Amino acid sequence: MGLGKRFFNTSFARSMIGVLAAQYVRLVSVTTKWQVVDGHILPDLLAQGQAVIPVTWHGRLMMIPRSWPGPQPLHLLVSRHGDGELAARIMEHFGMRMVRGSTHRPGRDRDKGGAVALRQMLTLLKAGHSVGVTPDGPRGPARKLSSGVITLARLSGAPIVPVMISTGRHRNFRSWDRFRLALPCSKGAIVYGAPITLDRKMDPAQEEAARQAVEAALNATMAQADNLLANVAADRTCGTAL
Repeated sequence: MGLGKRFFNTSFARSMIGVLAAQYVRLVSVTTKWQVVDGHILPDLLAQGQAVIPVTWHGRLMMIPRSWPGPQPLHLLVSRHGDGELAARIMEHFGMRMVRGSTHRPGRDRDKGGAVALRQMLTLLKAGHSVGVTPDGPRGPARKLSSGVITLARLSGAPIVPVMISTGRHRNFRSWDRFRLALPCSKGAIVYGAPITLDRKMDPAQEEAARQAVEAALNATMAQADNLLANVAADRTCGTAL
């Protein structure tokens, strides 16, 4: 491993990158003119004392702090992989709290801490705390909902809320998730999907049907957010966020 790579794998380097990246997210947030669709959904649920499970695709995680209304902190599931550690360093600057592990995929929980993470998330949700999940992380396949979020919603009783953020100006990385880097001075859309509550007792066929339904709902919010900005990719406009 080269000296540069060793340095970037250190806690100090990740902390510095986290600080700079968090500042960049703030820059994008305040220079983007936002359009919000169904922005009442999360505040209404939280005002009722309801814990929620916001979900978004891994590739659209960057601007998620903009979508959380607070004032309660959002607990965020991040993997123990290096990318997850970096995401944690960034999101902690927005008051988010981390749960380390991954959503369940058969045969992979042992080394990812999935079972431990599931227990932690259930404890948090039952205590009234909300937990955000990227249900295709940490390694994909992209935009394929894992069964773990279904188990989490079913056992906790907390509703899943699809959340999707899009910006007119962005760059897509050549990563497995086609990670989208939002650029400053643009227009943006935040779309919240209808809450999805699952029955506690479901047979495997019902669980698979629920998984497909949530996946479709999340893809629909993504399409809606992208369509709202379909004609503004070249619209370079800086200003205070609405």
